[in-house]
Amino acid sequence: MYYVKHANPKNDVAFKKIFGDENKSEILISLLNSILDFTDGKEIVSVSLANPYQVPKIEELKQTILDVKAVNRDGEHFIVEMQNKDLGDFAKRSLYYTSKAYVNQAGCTPSSKLAYDQVHRGEDYINLQKVYFIGILNFNMFSGDNYTSRHLILNKETLVQEIADFEFAFIELTKFNKGLTECVSVLDKWIFFIKNAETLDIVPPEFKDRRY
Repeated sequence: MYYVKHANPKNDVAFKKIFGDENKSEILISLLNSILDFTDGKEIVSVSLANPYQVPKIEELKQTILDVKAVNRDGEHFIVEMQNKDLGDFAKRSLYYTSKAYVNQAGCTPSSKLAYDQVHRGEDYINLQKVYFIGILNFNMFSGDNYTSRHLILNKETLVQEIADFEFAFIELTKFNKGLTECVSVLDKWIFFIKNAETLDIVPPEFKDRRY
């Protein structure tokens, strides 16, 4: 596990410094693999940090700035957002950020809606890659006591994930009440760190395993 002493990961600037450092991408890889439970050959082994500025294809649309955006070697996109305040719109914002990252893969920036429609007529959509959205929240967003949740698009009758290009994971820090000695999994250690790092004077010996 990796730590930056006295930094508060719940702060946007510190969060980006810890998890958005191109020279220490293993930190972000560990976080992504633990949250998304990537195992058995699915593990992310390398990522490149992408431009967090999501400039819209049409000038009139809103520009967004993401906390961390990365792409793995398979071209899949990962958005990680740290949100402290409940403004009542985070579910819609997560959908907006994810859909924008998906559409922006088309890689062109026409200056008007007419030009946009013309360019995308006959687009080869099969090349669009999956986008994962991860929201780390310092407030309660969903009902129930689970501090982690995954959200997929499933067939209502079969519960099969046949539309798989959007996937969402959320961590609600306020529901995480484990003590230091209770943190066994890599994910729990990351959550404990994000929630409590600013109050830690030293790196706990339980977290000094450099494999994480």
